[in-house]
Amino acid sequence: MDTSTWLRLPDVHAFLDRAGGFLRSRPDLHTVPLTVTEGLRVRGSQVYGDEEPVFGVLERDGEVRAAYFRTPPYRMAVTPLMPEEAGSLAAHLEDVGDEVPGINADNGTSVAFAEAWRARTGAEPRLHERMRLYRLGQLRRPEPVPEGRARVAGEGDRELLARWYAEFVRDIGGGGYRDPASWADAHIADRRITLWETPDGTPVSMAGMTSLVAGQIRVAPVYTPAHLRGRGYAGAATVEACLAALAEGAEEVLLFADLANPTSNGLYQRIGYRPVTDFTVYDLSGPSPVSPRP
Repeated sequence: MDTSTWLRLPDVHAFLDRAGGFLRSRPDLHTVPLTVTEGLRVRGSQVYGDEEPVFGVLERDGEVRAAYFRTPPYRMAVTPLMPEEAGSLAAHLEDVGDEVPGINADNGTSVAFAEAWRARTGAEPRLHERMRLYRLGQLRRPEPVPEGRARVAGEGDRELLARWYAEFVRDIGGGGYRDPASWADAHIADRRITLWETPDGTPVSMAGMTSLVAGQIRVAPVYTPAHLRGRGYAGAATVEACLAALAEGAEEVLLFADLANPTSNGLYQRIGYRPVTDFTVYDLSGPSPVSPRP
């Protein structure tokens, strides 16, 4: 008899107490929940918005088998599930009356959940993005290396970082992302942004890093303004961010790339990244058990 049960947990501390060991068992596949919950643990729930996050786990015979979380107004993030588990998660979320504006998970989980949610609520899945998760192997500098140098972003870069973050979110078709000024402040304070600048000191690209959690760091975001692309700046900034992650003690350096962008996927593979698995992001619209957030 199947003893699997979905449980809602009250806050990030209860979530990590219950699911922390499970998440750390596969730091690569669980990089998003690991890094987001670390931010919530350190900075508090308000770092991602005014609404309280939601957390849950799937337990079987007393052991955590899967986990989900959502920081409104973001989409639901879910660890890998079997199709029947995706169906039971849809039933659980409907029972507790949760809003599910979208799903972000590995490809199989995302497809299975989107179909289960459609069957239960009538919400039509709309593909938002397909991404590939990469893990760094042997780091290599792409040739030719552009002129210039790397440096860590500081207080004087606050306005630039906020503007670039807003442009990055717009370029990827994002919605519901963090306030750009707050994002810039947090990343400057934690020294998590590497800038590549030209010999005259003009910043031309940035590569961010998440905090070190469970031995992994994820490089994100990587952004170069449109008029400066194609000159090797993003590759140079990414290599320097990878070096910083390794120097910090990361055992795994990860990143996501949009599969619709062959240029970035080719770049990351040239500098030493190797595919782990593919993720799919769906927006879920239409009839729902709760009113959608405007």
